[in-house]
Amino acid sequence: MQRIRLAVLAVLLSGVFSRASAQVAEHKGLTLEGARNVIGAAIEYARTKAGTGVIAVVDEGGNLMALERLDGTFAAGANISIGKARTAVLFKKPTKVFEDIIKNGRTSMVALNDFTPLQGGVPIIVDGQVVGGVGVSGAASAQEDEDVAMAGAAGVSSQVSSSQPARTMDVSYFPRQEVTAAFAKGSVLLDGEGRNYMVHASRREKAGQVEVHVLDTDVIYVLDGSATFVTGGTMMGGKTVEANEIRGDSIVGGATRTIAKGDVISVPNGTPHWFEAVKGPLTYYVVKVRG
Repeated sequence: MQRIRLAVLAVLLSGVFSRASAQVAEHKGLTLEGARNVIGAAIEYARTKAGTGVIAVVDEGGNLMALERLDGTFAAGANISIGKARTAVLFKKPTKVFEDIIKNGRTSMVALNDFTPLQGGVPIIVDGQVVGGVGVSGAASAQEDEDVAMAGAAGVSSQVSSSQPARTMDVSYFPRQEVTAAFAKGSVLLDGEGRNYMVHASRREKAGQVEVHVLDTDVIYVLDGSATFVTGGTMMGGKTVEANEIRGDSIVGGATRTIAKGDVISVPNGTPHWFEAVKGPLTYYVVKVRG
């Protein structure tokens, strides 16, 4: 009888715990080290531009975790950057979204409390979860505020707290014929679905635009051909073409190299890079690793 009672109790308790676990969700949270990495990445990018700005990092509840003011930035930038970061994380959208909405006529939004609808704040997203926000004020322009913020958001990678176990990925195999066909036109071999990296089979026959990937580090392995490749320096005519992607016209003051068959070069996220000249078809693998 005692055993039966214990068994019934165990079943009842398992039901209680099962219902309790169904009512809560696992989530990630930004750590102090992660917030400092956001600041560091933002400062590194800002120094390739005007070199001014205040960077603020908040947690998922909008509470300030870290703040840094670069030399020469106006003092009011501190409060503005905090407001941008809070707005981005609490609404889970870049603050430019709200600036544009207001510009388009919905001026009633300015009546919201604790709301800073100025370009330069972005949420920090890890594995699809908003873990914090970063706001920047005092760079050379509103667009540069946002670019610095995006570079900062890319600086947080593994500096989040989580009790979730790592997910095992399937092995990916691409037969020779598929790889050859991919290089013939230049295409993605392995997309980034469910992982923090991609593999591109790239082909280039002429010079391109200057590129800055705010989140992705490019590891390039040249299979055939050669090119003049410029990295670093200052990008001229830069424009954000999509989320976390900036394109420009040229680079001033960068390092120029000739890359050819067998060469490997790694371009960290946030670094301007440019295929300035290409000799013949250039084929190369690119492994894009998202920070």
